[in-house]
Amino acid sequence: QVQLIESGGAMVQPGGSLTLSCAAFGSMFGVMRWYRQPPGKQRDLVASITWRGDTNYADSVRGRFTISRDIDKNSWYLQMNNLKPDDTAVYYCNGDRRLIGGTYWGQGTQVTVSS
Repeated sequence: QVQLIESGGAMVQPGGSLTLSCAAFGSMFGVMRWYRQPPGKQRDLVASITWRGDTNYADSVRGRFTISRDIDKNSWYLQMNNLKPDDTAVYYCNGDRRLIGGTYWGQGTQVTVSS
């Protein structure tokens, strides 16, 4: 059974930092992503990383967030710095299975940026 399990969501003050983790089980992933969905808004892509390590970021987070992956641990991460209230959202990890295909989602983890 393929599963993605996020962790690391929390409440943090503006300017603070947080790291989200996504642990994958049951398959290896060729493209790994983080999405977020603010209250009452659509779910948008935040960052992506490929098996080779190529990364891409939304303009709103470029320079503040860093996506990384650990192939040996079958996990990927989102390091978030200088957090702003607009970063408040449920964050979801997402991945495309390597070679086999198919896209999977985690259950989401809440990030709240507030003073």
